[in-house]
Amino acid sequence: MSCRKSLEIEGVTHGKTLIPQGAKIGPFVFSSAIAGVDPSTGTIPEDPGQQVQLVFQHVRHFMEGAGGSPEDIGRMTVYLENEELRHLVNEEWVKMFPNPESRPARHSTVTHLRNGAVVQVEITAVVRE
Repeated sequence: MSCRKSLEIEGVTHGKTLIPQGAKIGPFVFSSAIAGVDPSTGTIPEDPGQQVQLVFQHVRHFMEGAGGSPEDIGRMTVYLENEELRHLVNEEWVKMFPNPESRPARHSTVTHLRNGAVVQVEITAVVRE
């Protein structure tokens, strides 16, 4: 029996693929790309600010589903469609991680994203057992 467990975020999927939102192996948690999908519609809103807020909301729910919280995140990779949107991510970043002495590592890159997304994140975490 595998010690790996697939993780999902309610209302958010990778479409009709067989790819989970993430996986947990022991205390280690890895996400797939988490986009700003509105779970009530299954679509990505046009408003960049709303997308960023949804991404961070999904990160919180993802970590809760993994048995942890944002405090367990060790690294977040941020993918932006446009560098000018970084300030929106920074606003939500500070809300989620208000203590500058206790923030995860972060890397951001600008790249083309699909399906109208302007932001996606991937996280790596270690959940205390």
